[in-house]
Amino acid sequence: MIEVKHLTRRFAGVTAVDDLSFSVDAGEVTALLGPNGAGKTTTVRLLSGYLQPTGGTVTLGGLDLDRDAVEIRRHIGYLPENAPVYPELRVREHLELMGGLYGMSLRKRLQRMEWVLGACGLADAADRIIGQLSRGYRQRVGLAAALLHDPDVLILDEPTAGLDPNQRRAIRDVIRGLAGSRTILLSTHSLSEAENLCHRALILHQGRLMALDTPANLRRRCLGCARIVAEIRAPIESVREKCAALLFVEQVEAEAAGEWVKVRIMSREDTDLRPDLFQLGVRENWVIRELRADPHTLEDVFVALTREDTRG
Repeated sequence: MIEVKHLTRRFAGVTAVDDLSFSVDAGEVTALLGPNGAGKTTTVRLLSGYLQPTGGTVTLGGLDLDRDAVEIRRHIGYLPENAPVYPELRVREHLELMGGLYGMSLRKRLQRMEWVLGACGLADAADRIIGQLSRGYRQRVGLAAALLHDPDVLILDEPTAGLDPNQRRAIRDVIRGLAGSRTILLSTHSLSEAENLCHRALILHQGRLMALDTPANLRRRCLGCARIVAEIRAPIESVREKCAALLFVEQVEAEAAGEWVKVRIMSREDTDLRPDLFQLGVRENWVIRELRADPHTLEDVFVALTREDTRG
């Protein structure tokens, strides 16, 4: 559905997006991740047609964003980080205005308006003045406006930024409900949001594509090891030495916690050392009060790929 080839954008000699190439399949939700300054917002502005690229191409369903700009915008719904709404209008009035700007007929406008009000949880706020709504509700109004013309593609830039937990959950539920029926590119700082909502994650670093895959494949490919955590009552040096001697162990970290030793063991990715550690504890007469897998998260992958941005 979305095909990006060698996309580049420079500002006064600074390359914000650097030779970016990727594709997003129809019906897929893809997270766009990266530290501050990685080029996420520039990328979504380029894909939405808000900015012109310095080089490269963007196509959507065979349409070229440069050559077919007017037509391709009919297929895109774009929600910036700060929803562009008219605070003096009522929600319904705002949507009526946006429908007119999209060139929708009155009948189509009214039909779609009722649908987006329900889908975005705005039915009870349809006649309220937007300026009197909370930030969470204003984000919903922005999302409703982006959906009003029934686009094939949704491009969302930090749609839950600045919202409280209940508001974030509400927006996530809306996005989750749209998955499959829309192609969605979601720029976010929330790694848990990306892991829970998205089929694939695209990680940017200094304007370049570092990785694009499912969260599970990224964890496997980028980190390549499994982890277990245990709490053992035994001498710390004995625990460290005997755990390190287990087959396929790559690294052992042990720290004292009172009379207990908390140990984290890294092993080859396809190896589960919990049975081996349990048998070792039986042989050594160790008391084990915790023994669990400690799976890698998308945050671990993010840090591994963008570590330079965390140093200062």
